[in-house]
Amino acid sequence: MSFEVWIMFTLAYLVVTLSPGPNVLLVLKNSVQYGWKSALVTIFGNLFCQLIIVSLVAIGVGGLLFQLPAWFFVMKCAGGLYLIYLGLKSFKSISTKTLQQPKMELTPVAFTSRSLFKQAFFVSVSNPKTLIFLSAFLPQFLDTHHSHIEQFAVMYISICLIVTSVHLGYALIVSRIGQKLSATNFENKLEKITGGLFITMGGGILFSSRS
Repeated sequence: MSFEVWIMFTLAYLVVTLSPGPNVLLVLKNSVQYGWKSALVTIFGNLFCQLIIVSLVAIGVGGLLFQLPAWFFVMKCAGGLYLIYLGLKSFKSISTKTLQQPKMELTPVAFTSRSLFKQAFFVSVSNPKTLIFLSAFLPQFLDTHHSHIEQFAVMYISICLIVTSVHLGYALIVSRIGQKLSATNFENKLEKITGGLFITMGGGILFSSRS
C-alpha cells in the first residue's frame, strides 16, 4: 500500500467514523455515567470486534455472509434486538435513578471493565452489514503486488488510531458540556437521547435489507 493510497483510506474511514453510530453513543453514555476511563474500555471492546471483522474480511467471510440469507437474518435479528434492549435499559436506568436519588451529583460510579468490554463488543458486532460493508470497502485499497496480510494489518492499525481519536474526542466534548450543565439533568437527558437512538438503530437493523 502506497502512502497516497493510505492517505485516501485514512480520510475515507475518518469520514465514516465521524458519523455517530451505536459505538459512539455507547462511548458517550459510559463516559458520562462511569467516568472517562470507561470510554477507553468501551473503545477497546469495539476495536477487538473490529480486529475480528477485519480478519474475516481478509479471508473473504463477508462475501459468504451476503450469500447466506438465513445467517444474515439471524445475525440481523440478534443485533437489532440487542440495541433495542440497551435502549430500554437506558430508560429504565433513568426511572431508577429518579426514584432513588433525585438530587444526586454526577460522580462516576463503579463499573466492571469486563462487562463494559463485552457490551461494546456486542454493540460493534450487532450490525451484520458492518462485515459486508468492510468486505466491499477494504479491498478497494489493496495493492495486488504486495502482501495482503501486511496491508490489512496497516489498515487495522489505522482504524484503531482513527476510532480512538474520534471517540475520545466525542467523549471529551460531551464531558465538558456536562460540566456546564446540571449534573443530574444532563445525565438523564443523555440517557434519554442514547436510549431513543439505540431503539431507533435497532429497529433500523431489524427492518433493513442486505442491499
